[in-house]
Parts: sequence; C-alpha cells; structure tokens
Amino acid sequence: MFADKAKIFIRSGKGGDGHCSFRRELYVPNGGPDGGDGGKGGDLILEIDEGLNTLTDFRHKRKYAAGDGEEGGKRRCHGKDGKDLVLKVPEGTVVKEEKTGKVVADMSGSNRRQIILKGGRGGLGNQHFATATMQVPKYAQPGQPFRELEVSLELKVIADVGLIGFPNVGKSTLLSRVTNAEPKIANYHFTTLNPNLGVVDLKGSKGFVMADVPGLIEGASEGVGLGHEFLRHIERTRMMIHVVDAAGTEGRDPVDDIYKINAELAAYKPEIAARPQVIAANKMDLIFKGDENPVDRLRAEFEPQGMKVFPISGVSGKGILELLYYVSEQLQHIETKPIIFEQEYFPEDELIYEDLPYTVEKENELYVVEGPKIEKMLGYTNLDSEKGFAFFQRFLKDAGILEALENAGIQEGDTVKMYGLQFDYYK
Repeated sequence: MFADKAKIFIRSGKGGDGHCSFRRELYVPNGGPDGGDGGKGGDLILEIDEGLNTLTDFRHKRKYAAGDGEEGGKRRCHGKDGKDLVLKVPEGTVVKEEKTGKVVADMSGSNRRQIILKGGRGGLGNQHFATATMQVPKYAQPGQPFRELEVSLELKVIADVGLIGFPNVGKSTLLSRVTNAEPKIANYHFTTLNPNLGVVDLKGSKGFVMADVPGLIEGASEGVGLGHEFLRHIERTRMMIHVVDAAGTEGRDPVDDIYKINAELAAYKPEIAARPQVIAANKMDLIFKGDENPVDRLRAEFEPQGMKVFPISGVSGKGILELLYYVSEQLQHIETKPIIFEQEYFPEDELIYEDLPYTVEKENELYVVEGPKIEKMLGYTNLDSEKGFAFFQRFLKDAGILEALENAGIQEGDTVKMYGLQFDYYK
C-alpha cells in the first residue's frame, strides 16, 4: 500500500550543560574557574531522497530524536556536540504542525534540505562568569532545552497534468497507453486502485508529467470515501484532463459528471477548480452510427466555458495524439513556476519559550512571579555578580515576564517577589 500520509513526533537535541570546576594543581591550590562549555544539541533535518516515492518508513516508526550535547568538562574541555538526525523523504512531502495544520516545510522545488528543529545551544562553563569582584563563580549555565513537535507528513504528487474523473471512465487505460512508448513510470500504490505517475514523451514537442488521480466521487471534498487522500494530489498540477465516459456505458451522464467533479474540486479548494481543464470524451469506440453524438453536446456545454473537448478512445488510441499535443502546447503558456506551499509555522519563534509556564499575581503590595523554570534559573544564577544579574534580566525579558508584569499594572518602584528573591522594578 502506498503511504501518502504519516504522523510523527520529532525532537532536536538538548544543549549540554556548562561545567563548574576550578583549577587544582600542585603548587596552584586556589586556581581560577576552568569549567568547559556544553556541546550543542543536534538538529532535526529533512532531506529529499530521489529514490523514495512513499512515506511507508514513517508508518513503522513514529518518534525521532537528534542527539543531545554532552556536558562540558574540567580544564576548559568543551562537551561533544550532539549528532544531527537527517530524515529522508520523497520529493513533494509537505510537513505540517499537527495542532494548527500550518505548513512547516514543503520539500519540493529548490528546497532539498531544511533544518526543521534546531538543537539547543550548549551552556557556558563557569570560566565565563569570573569578574574582578566575583573571582570564584560557583555556577555554570545549563544547556538550552530540546524542541519537539508533532507533525503530519503529506505527500502531494508533483505532476504537470492531472487525470480526473469518476471511477471506471478510462483514466488508467489512457495513462498506460500514452506512456507505453517510453515507460518512465513510477507506481504510487497508495490504495488498491493503484494510481500512477507517468512521463508523456511527444515527438517534436515538449513532454510533461501526468498523474492518474482515481477515486473521485460525490462528497470527496467532505472526506467521503478516500476523497481527501486523492484530492491532495491534484494540488500541484498546472492543468487537468477531465476524462468522461462519453458512451455512458454505466448509465452515467457525462455532462452531469463533469459538473459534479468540478463542484467537488471547488468545495475542496476553489483555486484548483479554476485551473485550466481539457475534456477527454473517452470510449468513442462504443458509440455506433445512428446514435446521438455526445461530443456535440459536450462541446456546446463546455467549450463556451473555455474547456476544449477531444473525442478519444483509450482502447484504439484514436484522438489521443491530438489531445496530448494540445495539452503540451497549452502548458507552454501556463506559468511553469512550481506550486510551493509557503512556510506558515516557524518553530524557532513558536517554541522558544513554549515550555515556560509561569504566573504573575499581585498579593498586597507585591507582584509575585512563580514557575518551575524561574525557580531553576534562580538556582544557578549568581545575582550578586553584575554579569549574572544582567543574564537574569535578559531571561525575564525574552521569556515575556517583564511584559506580563507591565500588563498586570506594575509601576516603577514596585516590589517583585520570585521565591526567595525580592527586588524593585525599574525600566
């Protein structure tokens, strides 16, 4: 089964903690601080692999984590950086943040490799915090935390032309016939219907990539049947060949079929329904002399709307070349810029302080700020040193705590309490 969608958890590496130690050697009993810095956490990276055309691997394993950075050591030894984790995906994979559905990355076009989650920066060792007034700093900076996301991966087929239409109208037959001469075809088995992606080569004209997108039925835009699973594969196509059973062998009305399928496209995404279409009136070999010619009715109905009608036979091949050369010529006038889904979700901005729960409350004349990470920060920050206090101030600003205090109505000179620490607030 072709897997065109998967849901996974990804995590970057945590930065290694800085080390707190002092130089102790013979004849140097009171050496200065020599704690080394922690290593950087590994990045979580996505990269296109030309040999892949499914997301099957992500069905068997759901959690992926880059390596953590190592803690710094004595004698200014730097901790080892965490190992990056590179996940290989097929071209056309769109990565979305699971909760919001916003696009994190579109692995197609020129975007062959992208860092999705950056590893945490390593913490500074205590050697960096020595000053003239604080010559024996007994604290070091912890490494930045890892970042994690639950994301969905969706494979959206990249093709110039999409074959659309109700089941059993002859789309697969048409695709197999036009790719027979040069069978450059990759199977996309994402259902038992076995859809295909094929390359159409035309003598004296530019070839193009065609995708068979089967299974569209009424209600597809609402997820009926496998509607959404198929509709996403039309999103990148620049043009569509709408195949209909002109002979009505199953009792269907081809005019009504076209309107129903286009209504499903418009309901799913209006911009898709607005893309150029050409109608392939298939199974003309089953229309006999004396019968009413359905092509005349199709032309009268749809050519005034800009949809040219070509009578064809997928079985005999009649009319197919005229259709393909017309499609090739039309593609020359359609913008060739690949359809790329722009990034909407930026993990660096969204996750930087996502794991920092805190409360700001006014009790009597005090503004009380509490939270587990604040308590931890106070535990390793030396507020008696100028550098340590400046570091803590930056933390309060970057975490949004100063803004929260101002929103709570704090004024200059008011007192802020954080666990055992109290200080006056000044801008």
